[in-house]
Amino acid sequence: MRLRAIFFDAGNTLVFPDREKTLAPLKSRGVEVPQETIFAAERAARRFRDANAGGASKQTDQQYWDVYYQSLLEGFPGQRDLLPELVAAARNSANWSVVLPGTREQLLQLKMNYRLGVISNSDGHMADLFARLGLADRFETIVDSAKVGYQKPHPEIFRSALRLLDVPSEESVYVGDVYSIDYLGARAVGMHAMVMDPYGTYANNGIPRVESLSEIGPLLER
Repeated sequence: MRLRAIFFDAGNTLVFPDREKTLAPLKSRGVEVPQETIFAAERAARRFRDANAGGASKQTDQQYWDVYYQSLLEGFPGQRDLLPELVAAARNSANWSVVLPGTREQLLQLKMNYRLGVISNSDGHMADLFARLGLADRFETIVDSAKVGYQKPHPEIFRSALRLLDVPSEESVYVGDVYSIDYLGARAVGMHAMVMDPYGTYANNGIPRVESLSEIGPLLER
């Protein structure tokens, strides 16, 4: 059966955090976080969520960022009081304003062969962010958890997106960065799925994965 639609996660798939904003509480104290520490925290948060997938709830996003910053702050024990402020900054969609070079062009290439949509756990402003970043015209629909009342991996947020495009689940694929939230959530409603994995979290797990948007088209063709 031919795939007709690709749905994307937003954060860490299409848009990435502006570290000057998300790490501003630490920077204000003169703390610079090494890149490898950031990547290690990314891997730790994903692995925690995957290991505790049975506990997924409406607090999925909050829990992810709690674990992320707990891991990151292990190297800066004197800054642990900043945890709530850091989590709040990470959960503000306006701070996810980094678009990798080539993103718009690669989405346009995919749009020539597939219908495109977004399914994101966010704060209700993801559509506004995509409009400001010049990405909105690449997508037919942007489904935001704060708007529909369900967070991934709840099946209803995926079903809402499928209904909006009127595409059967088996003719669609979802691309997101967390196995238990994105991959398993999509598979549970019958969608195909792959993981966006630039940090190598799932390099040895045997699941469909890509490290950049440019790999998606060739993988789907195979």
